[in-house]
Amino acid sequence: MFISFDGIDGSGKSTQLRLFSDWLKATGKTPLLCRDPGSTPLGEKIRHLLLDTNEASIGRRAEMFLYMAARAQMVHEIIRPALEAGKIVVVDRFLLANIAYQGYGGYLDVKKLWDIGRFATESTSPELTFVFDLSPEVAAERISRPKDRMEQQGLSFFQRVSEGYRIEAKKHPGKFFLIQADRPEEAIAAEIRELYQEKEKSMVPK
Repeated sequence: MFISFDGIDGSGKSTQLRLFSDWLKATGKTPLLCRDPGSTPLGEKIRHLLLDTNEASIGRRAEMFLYMAARAQMVHEIIRPALEAGKIVVVDRFLLANIAYQGYGGYLDVKKLWDIGRFATESTSPELTFVFDLSPEVAAERISRPKDRMEQQGLSFFQRVSEGYRIEAKKHPGKFFLIQADRPEEAIAAEIRELYQEKEKSMVPK
């Protein structure tokens, strides 16, 4: 199964990904963890370009294509081989992040982004995506470390991104699950485990 965790910076998705992965391991499974962008030598170099505040200015379209390039390499080098081998792949962000950040947040055409993304990923997509919903104001307060280039985009940008996540989640019921992220960690983790188990049962051949 291919599972992604997505949402605005500071929403708690990475913490929940770690908790979920630890739970999978405790049940005897061995998930393969990835981060988007990243996880491959090329992807990590692109990640540095995208997030380092000291790098050159990056236009929104160039930004989008850099994310797509990193993701294309990760799918080719890691994700598709793992899925073909029957492994569980858990990724911190995937194509939906491009849609929310560069589409809704950056005003790029959402439909075109989906089309470019499908080409870049060879139509590889998660069966299950957890979308962490939290107000941008609260999310920003949770980030105590220095903010990276994307995290410095401003409140109005993240309000558009957050709304974009909600819109896309409503468009894809049964595949994208909106997770209210302003609750205790264990309550969120329990909901994620339950949704995963339901999806797992639905995918078992009858």
